[in-house]
Amino acid sequence: MKLAECMRQVPDFAAFPSVDDLHADLDALVAAHPDLVRVRRIGTSRLGEPLRVLTVGDGPADAVVIGGPHPNEPVGGLTVAVLASLLCRDAALRAELGYRWHLLPCADPDGARLNEGWFGTPGDRRAYAEHFYRPDPVEQVEWTFPLAGTDYWFDRTLPETAALMRLMDEVEPSLVCSLHNGEHQGVFFYLNRDDPELARQLAELAAIEGLPLHHGEPELPGSRLIAPAVYSTHDGARVGAMFGAGAGSADYAARFGALHIVPEVPMWADQRVADRSETGTGRQQLVASGAAARWEALDTLDAAFAAVADDLTVRSPFERSLRATLGTFRTLVEQREAPSGEDRLATVAEEFDHRQALHLLRLRLLGTFLRMLDAEIAAGSPTPAVRSQRRVLGDTFDRWVGEAVADTPGPPIEVRRPVAVQLGAVLLAAARATTQARESDRTATGRSMARSAEIA
Repeated sequence: MKLAECMRQVPDFAAFPSVDDLHADLDALVAAHPDLVRVRRIGTSRLGEPLRVLTVGDGPADAVVIGGPHPNEPVGGLTVAVLASLLCRDAALRAELGYRWHLLPCADPDGARLNEGWFGTPGDRRAYAEHFYRPDPVEQVEWTFPLAGTDYWFDRTLPETAALMRLMDEVEPSLVCSLHNGEHQGVFFYLNRDDPELARQLAELAAIEGLPLHHGEPELPGSRLIAPAVYSTHDGARVGAMFGAGAGSADYAARFGALHIVPEVPMWADQRVADRSETGTGRQQLVASGAAARWEALDTLDAAFAAVADDLTVRSPFERSLRATLGTFRTLVEQREAPSGEDRLATVAEEFDHRQALHLLRLRLLGTFLRMLDAEIAAGSPTPAVRSQRRVLGDTFDRWVGEAVADTPGPPIEVRRPVAVQLGAVLLAAARATTQARESDRTATGRSMARSAEIA
């Protein structure tokens, strides 16, 4: 497989597609390739949106690719569209990989529609924060798969998650890819197998597109590296219990023995996140100062929320998200500031990542806060407290956006580049799973022939 050539075929994109655009792309592929492609409805979102999956190919194994498992992460929707088009054009690639592909471009259409205000200007950090929406963990498709344990249970599976479960139950996939993206980070991956060769190949993808690997702090403390920027998949029971949510798609994929991969790509890039040279700051000092700054921001927002909580009349998704996410970030800060063994000098990547973690926390929470207050005002319920906090927090928002932009100057990355990295990761994982399956079949055949010879 000529992987770099496949990645080079990813076109330029000026914007992220809307939910309606993604549906139109599916319909166009069916119209162009009626004998090769089919689209079917596998479920319905909480607000009545159809969940549609495109199936292409006729290989002996099945692969499920999930776009948009978090609604503020639209890179995967484009990756699904590019992958579908590539598979339709390239019969040799389909045959080489040997899959029936089941491609879901948008796992949370309700949430995606609440982010569409920034999809047209993907490099604008202010627009992103102003129109940002990410649900409470118990309303996230990725983290509401069922959990059944002795100490912690989760059975509030969303309709969207249930649709994915039915799809996997039906096709029993050998490969599941959940496509994620972050903000100002490097490229990194989660892999549910200790496969050093695949991990090495994944880590090489970022350089093909000139994107930095992530050498800052891991997303969750305690993450285990398989290779640079390639982490072992988290135990869903641990993560679910930590945030009051369920298991992840990797946990459900494990029921079928599937290879599961999560390519995490950035929307903004800065080479400092890959710089492992030492700074003059001790890592424990960096962790402590980073946690203190995040606690200060959380305390500011908690106080502002307390000032308006009794006046809220609109049960908006922004209000639900804000209530829950304030708690989620407190849990993350507590986890990150826990002692981590011997002190050493922090790296440039770690220092950069701590600053970006502060910007992310501030802008995600405050953008959601302002959308919550604007919903109250639009509903005709602007009490004095609501009006006062809208004015004060609007000024704070301007200041925090200015600080984030000043800390990361430079042009935004072209949208095609993170899409190409995700496409490369899916193709690599597919090729690896196919190779391993064929090797396993040959080994089984050899053992069977040996037993037959012994009997004879």
